[in-house]
Amino acid sequence: MDNNKYILPELPYHYHELSPYISEEQLKIHHQKHHQAYVSGANTILEKIAMARVDGVDIDMRAVAKELSFNIGGHIFHSLFWANLKPLAGEINEPSGQLKEAIIGGFGSFTRFKKEFTQTAMTVEGSGWASLAICPITKQLMIMQVEKHNTNLYPQFSILLVIDVFEHAYYLDYKNEKAKYIEAFWNIVNWGEVGRRLERAAS
Repeated sequence: MDNNKYILPELPYHYHELSPYISEEQLKIHHQKHHQAYVSGANTILEKIAMARVDGVDIDMRAVAKELSFNIGGHIFHSLFWANLKPLAGEINEPSGQLKEAIIGGFGSFTRFKKEFTQTAMTVEGSGWASLAICPITKQLMIMQVEKHNTNLYPQFSILLVIDVFEHAYYLDYKNEKAKYIEAFWNIVNWGEVGRRLERAAS
């Protein structure tokens, strides 16, 4: 937060650089419109809460808490998503080092991990995310299916990798063919960033 406000992060690449897997138009709308809406929504709700406290006005805390969770969750998940993508550099795009060992140790093979993660993303009910996370207790890698931005979360699990499967993430490029979008996603995963997240979580 900057001056007690959430801010839209800049992307670590240019809008055209994820093409052909995510087009420039799709990425611009997703980042500048959808992500910005969650940032603005969270800030507006926080301002509403602050004013109510100053004025001594009662507010519907159940509704406010739910709406705030949705918007903050949207902001955080999108920030993770942008950072775990990168332009395709032509190399075989697979994990290495500690991350590769953890995936093979947890899932048996990288192929098995991709299959389970893909199935998780494909079967999200409505809108949401698929995530790879690490349990802080067992240190085991687990796949998490998140509805919207804030349902079915594993509390305190460090998130390593996410894919946005809201329709707004892919509809311009892939229409209703979510499977093609998920298949394309594997070409632009930033495994270096995912590995750094694992190292931070493990330490």
